[in-house]
Amino acid sequence: MNLKEMLNIVDRIFFDKTGQHLDDLQEAVLRGTLQHETYKQIAKDFDCSESRIRNAASQLWQILSEELGEDVSKSNLRSAMQRFQVSIVSHYAQDSAQIGLVNYCGETKHPPNIPNSNPPNQETSHHDLSEMPELGAFFDRTPELKTLTTSILQQNSSLITITGISGIGKTTLAVQLVQQIKHEFEYVIWCNFDTSPTLPEFEANLIQFFSQSEKPDSPTNNQKALSLIKYLQKYRCLIVLDDIHNLFSSGELAGKYQPEYEEYRSLFKKIQKISHQSCFLLIGWEQPREVTQVKNPNTHINTLQLKGLDIAAGREILRDYGLADIDNYSALIHRYQGNPLWLKSVATMIQELGGCVTELLPDDTILLPEDLKDILQQQFSRLSEIEKQVLSLFCRESAPVNLTKLLEYGTLRSPDLLNALQSLSRRCFIDQTGSFYTLLPVLREYIKGF
Repeated sequence: MNLKEMLNIVDRIFFDKTGQHLDDLQEAVLRGTLQHETYKQIAKDFDCSESRIRNAASQLWQILSEELGEDVSKSNLRSAMQRFQVSIVSHYAQDSAQIGLVNYCGETKHPPNIPNSNPPNQETSHHDLSEMPELGAFFDRTPELKTLTTSILQQNSSLITITGISGIGKTTLAVQLVQQIKHEFEYVIWCNFDTSPTLPEFEANLIQFFSQSEKPDSPTNNQKALSLIKYLQKYRCLIVLDDIHNLFSSGELAGKYQPEYEEYRSLFKKIQKISHQSCFLLIGWEQPREVTQVKNPNTHINTLQLKGLDIAAGREILRDYGLADIDNYSALIHRYQGNPLWLKSVATMIQELGGCVTELLPDDTILLPEDLKDILQQQFSRLSEIEKQVLSLFCRESAPVNLTKLLEYGTLRSPDLLNALQSLSRRCFIDQTGSFYTLLPVLREYIKGF
């Protein structure tokens, strides 16, 4: 096969696996690899960081390994594709005397997928990802992806939460995760809770999806629909609930249900306690209190509190916005805690002002564009009055503070103060190091504006 033929076949394999064609970055990785270029050379040609190339390559090799039935890497890509071509010829040779009719790279006929080692039955594999956002730009989250993949596929966790402050990349991480592991499940469903259904509505929608997807002549389909938990036991399901914080009340400590959504408490408890083979992935600014209360390592529950990107990934964002060469990029990334959305907002502002604004301002200046203020307001408006009082105390201090210092102000009873600190920590508004607490600089600047 020549280069074009190999790219066409990989594109078809990738499309069959993910429902998406190769993007420019992925094609650049493949071209460079097949032309014996190093990752450093590919990065230079594509004008991006080597870490970004390595991340894209790792995802490609993983997908190809699953589909070709062997470990694929940079060193054996060409030979693996040649073996794949031989397998196609062998496959068709058994069924047709006219092998010349096979079009390896055309649109009318394409190479069959090589099955995974333990795939779900393709006839019973059903994905409803209509509410899942497109992935877009994805920056290196290799440790987080590995943690989540291990938790779901190896540890068989039944309930996982991804929490973090607005813009940190929770949904983007979950989309990347689902794209990588969705073929390990018979059912994959993404539910956006922007307009949250009541529990009876939610369960009815899922049960309808399960029952309609079953074969018409299956015993289950000829009987009354099963309960939701029975479907979770019968099938291997991955169910993603995005923006789960919409179930909870504004003006209260984190994780308190709104009255009409109280029944979800029983669902999440049931998922924890009853044996089944499925996984719920909850994404949001807050998580259910019944999840945070579980600290037993023997339970099938895991929580990932997402932090900001590292300097290298943060610089990728600045590079994309034309700010790769500013002198104080490391300080800027640190100031905005590596938050992708915050960095994009401030980078846009700097770029629109000519790019030299950072040279004219003190190094510790925190810019708050109006769109960033709007983002912060959405989460800040959910705080209880006690939490807002505690944040005002933080704003009086420039250095990290401990509980003793906060109590000295005498404005809050110690039980209220402790509850507020716990809630603010769960919302990722404050960082804790030992016995000292720190308010995020961006939030401090935002609160000072009131």
